[in-house]
Amino acid sequence: MKYFAVFLPMLSPEKSQEYRPQHLDYLAIRRKEGKIFANGRFLDGAGGLVIYKADSEEEVRHIVQQDPYVIHQARGYEIHEWEMVTEAILPES
Repeated sequence: MKYFAVFLPMLSPEKSQEYRPQHLDYLAIRRKEGKIFANGRFLDGAGGLVIYKADSEEEVRHIVQQDPYVIHQARGYEIHEWEMVTEAILPES
């Protein structure tokens, strides 16, 4: 399993507000599937970040392109494979 950092830069604050409930519901579904390690918004309004767990960038791209924020062009997206370095004790996947 690999980790992918997905930056969701703000394109439209109005659309982001409108589609926020759908976006959060979508993330909840992906979280239950075990596809999300962490997520959150940037407090400066720049957008948000989702850390996905997946086998490939193509899998993550497919997931991200179904996010209501991306579908409705409220947010863009940038995908980067992430080599996590941590001393935190993480739950087993």
